Amino acid sequence: MKPQAKLIDGKKTAKKIKDELKAEIAAIVDEHDKGPHLAAIIVGDDPASKTYVASKERAAKSIGMTSSTYTYPEETTEEELLAAIDFLNADKEVDGFIVQLPLPAHIDVDKVIERIDPAKDVDGFHPMNVGKMAIGQPAFISATPAGIMELLKRYKIETVGKHCVILGRSNIVGSPMSILMSKKTNPGNATVTICHSKTQNMAEIIKTADILICAIGQPQFVKGNMVKDGAVVIDVGIHRIPAKNEKGYRLVGDVDFDEVVQKASYITPVPGGVGPMTIAMLLKNTFIAATKKLS
Repeated sequence: MKPQAKLIDGKKTAKKIKDELKAEIAAIVDEHDKGPHLAAIIVGDDPASKTYVASKERAAKSIGMTSSTYTYPEETTEEELLAAIDFLNADKEVDGFIVQLPLPAHIDVDKVIERIDPAKDVDGFHPMNVGKMAIGQPAFISATPAGIMELLKRYKIETVGKHCVILGRSNIVGSPMSILMSKKTNPGNATVTICHSKTQNMAEIIKTADILICAIGQPQFVKGNMVKDGAVVIDVGIHRIPAKNEKGYRLVGDVDFDEVVQKASYITPVPGGVGPMTIAMLLKNTFIAATKKLS
C-alpha cells in the first residue's frame, strides 16, 4: 500500500515564526522601550470575525506586541469608519492595522481598503501593495498567500518548472497566489493555471497539477481520484459540516482529506494547516512595518 502523504504542519511552522519574531521583538523593546503595535477595527457582530480578531490579539500579545481592537456597531456609517481609519493612519503609536472583513453591506469595502495608509496595510489589501507585489517591488503581501509561500519554502517543496493549479480567483488568495507562484523567485517559477466557477474540464486540469492550491470555498470538493499521484496539496478552505460529536460539527477543507492523503506527497491538514500561518504572517508584516519605521 502506498504510504500516506507527509503533513505540512502549519501550526508547528507558525509557532517557529512566532518564536523567531518574539526574540527580535525583545531586542526592539530593549532598545526602544516599546514593541510593534498592531490594531484591528471590527464592525458588527459577526461571530467568526470576533473569534478571528481575538485570536490575532492573543497571538500579538504572546510575542511582545501591543494589540488594540476598535469595535463598532453594525449601524456604523461609512463616514464614521473612514474617520476611524484616518485616526489610525495618523497615530504614530500604531505600526500596522487591519479592518476585519466582511463589513456590513452599506459600507463600500474598496473605499475602506483604499483609505488605509499603504505603509500600515499589514493585511496587504491596498491596491498600492497589490500592485507592487505584482511587479516585484517590496510590499506587504496578503497574509494567507504569504503563509502558503512560507510553508513551501520551509518544507523545501520544489516549485521551479512545476505545474501549479489554483482553485479560486479571489483577491485575497487565488489571484495573489497566481502572481507569487509564477514570479522569478524560490518558491516560485512555476507554470500556473487558475480554475474558477466558469472553468471547463476542471477535474482534468486538477489531475495535471504538481502543486494544487485549493481556495474554492466548497467543502471536500477535491476527491482522491482528481489528484495526481505525488502532488503537493495546499488546502485553504475551512468549513463546518455536521458530525456526531459533542459539538455537532467537524471542520473540513476544500479537499476530501481522507481520500487525497492517500495520493499526495505532501498535504496541509484542516484545521492546523494554512490557518495558523495567516496569523503568523500578519504578525510578521506588523514587525516589518515597525522596523521600517525604527530603522
